[in-house]
Amino acid sequence: MDKNELRISRYSSLLIALMMNSGKLLALRENGIIARYWHFDAVELAFQMLFNLAFCYLLFYLNLRRNKALSIYHQQKQYGLYYFVNGLIILGAMVTGSLLQRTFFGANRIPGGIAAGYLGRLGLSTVLITIVIKLILLLRDSKSKAIENEQLKNAYMLAELELLKDQINPHFLFNSLSSLSGVIRENPVMAQKYVLELSNVFRYAITKSKVNMVTVNEELTMLRSFAQLIYMRLEGAFRLIIDVPEAFLGYQLPHLTLQPLLENAVKHNAATIAKPLEVKIYIEAGDLVISNNLQEIPVPESSNGVGLGNLNERFKIMMRHELEILKADGQFVVKLPLNA
Repeated sequence: MDKNELRISRYSSLLIALMMNSGKLLALRENGIIARYWHFDAVELAFQMLFNLAFCYLLFYLNLRRNKALSIYHQQKQYGLYYFVNGLIILGAMVTGSLLQRTFFGANRIPGGIAAGYLGRLGLSTVLITIVIKLILLLRDSKSKAIENEQLKNAYMLAELELLKDQINPHFLFNSLSSLSGVIRENPVMAQKYVLELSNVFRYAITKSKVNMVTVNEELTMLRSFAQLIYMRLEGAFRLIIDVPEAFLGYQLPHLTLQPLLENAVKHNAATIAKPLEVKIYIEAGDLVISNNLQEIPVPESSNGVGLGNLNERFKIMMRHELEILKADGQFVVKLPLNA
């Protein structure tokens, strides 16, 4: 039994014991019907209530213990054994209670009254206990199914997430190598530095590949290396401004979130010395915001559409929120929710 089942069993046992024995309080009325057959004795009443309470709790305990005899009989649908053992316990309790009652408090005024009393009290108690046990088993089954469904859902989400992550690295590799080929043609010396920064980016991508969530600080560190690749390609036509307070650096977001956003900004916007592409990263209302000035080019670089769509799917799965994407006042803005 878990804590909730144990608590329900205790409270139910106490309530049933009180219900089955409270009628004897009517014996306090000297001219009442109960007083004719039973002289009120507080000690005797306390004994009967405690015995009834112990009986109730014993049945709850034996029937609700996981992986024990009665529970196994019920789970395996061996109902004959299940009811037979319960019947023996109930019969044994009736006989034991009657004998103890007679030993400590003497015979009843009515012949056979003690046995009839225990038969009635414990019999009705058994009916109520059976109802409560059935309810607990139904709740247990419902909880088990809910846990199983949640586990299946989590397994599906993890599998889907891995597929989405697998899409990123080939996409990133393809674009990076395409850019490298251009740098090599234009400036072989700069290409060496490009390879160094590119190795830093791939080292981060590979070492964190099995991690779903990373800190803002880790993402920004990688992004600075990635930005160096863009600086070398665009020279003075690109600016990156990062203004993230230290308090937010420990917050978390999905791995490889910022790189595809920066990559998309470069891919879809013109950048010249006169009109540089300016990308800003800052905090607004608890969200991490990445924005760039809109200088859209008529025919952007070829794209397979993985970037933003992939990232949005990852945020839906891992953060339970979609990206907030805005185009206003000459700015393209993406707001990313963070986990504290």
